Amino acid sequence: MNHLRSAVYLLLLTLTVIPWALVVLAAYVRPVATRYRLCTMWTRFAILAARHVCGITWRIEGWENLPDGPAILLPKHQSSWETFWLPSFVPRQLTFVYKRELHLVPFFGWAMASLKMINIDRSRGQDAFEQVVRQGGEHLRDGWWIVIFPEGTRTPPGSTRRYKTGGARLAVRTGTPAVPIAVNSGEVWPRRAFLKTPGEITISIGTPISTEGRTVDQVSSLVESWIETEMRRLAPHRYSGPYVGASRVDAKSRNSPTTAI
Repeated sequence: MNHLRSAVYLLLLTLTVIPWALVVLAAYVRPVATRYRLCTMWTRFAILAARHVCGITWRIEGWENLPDGPAILLPKHQSSWETFWLPSFVPRQLTFVYKRELHLVPFFGWAMASLKMINIDRSRGQDAFEQVVRQGGEHLRDGWWIVIFPEGTRTPPGSTRRYKTGGARLAVRTGTPAVPIAVNSGEVWPRRAFLKTPGEITISIGTPISTEGRTVDQVSSLVESWIETEMRRLAPHRYSGPYVGASRVDAKSRNSPTTAI
């Protein structure tokens, strides 16, 4: 039954993403906020279809921790589910930081490009991060929130990749609170997997971490500590013991311009 549900769900996404991307592109002459709302209509459809077709529900903890002001959201990344859920339900327009190559993906990537989010050319090293700071500052002043996945890519349940410092660096450079978010979506929507299984995803939002008087490494360590400790509460069966400390990597590696975003 789960295979059939997953097949129907994939078919729904495939049949709708191309025409809806064309709708977004047709609205290119309209303000970017209009195109954003159009895009989030499709991502909300994707989330609601996952609930009704695949039985994937969700609950939110710590909603009251979202600030009434600028914020940089730093979520755990286990599947594509949170990339659909965040813009659909978070109460601010979001800009993701992502590699520019995604613009080459037909239809979906083209629609993303029209939103003028923060896309980076990672081959440019330090210049790429300065681009993030410049564009990020503009978006924050316009009332947008910024989303950066600190591990850089999707991680299977129970695993932890080295946390990159790009999100913390941007928070410190712009004086913006960093909001850690734990999510266990990989339990029902595994990365790179066709099969989706019924279940409840928990999104746990932590207290904003102030950057005032803190270094990049301090902010990054606080984000990592909160998320990884919270993940052990949300999915204790995935871990062999408590979180014991931030990833130990040398300072040169943590702050390398080609790896920190």
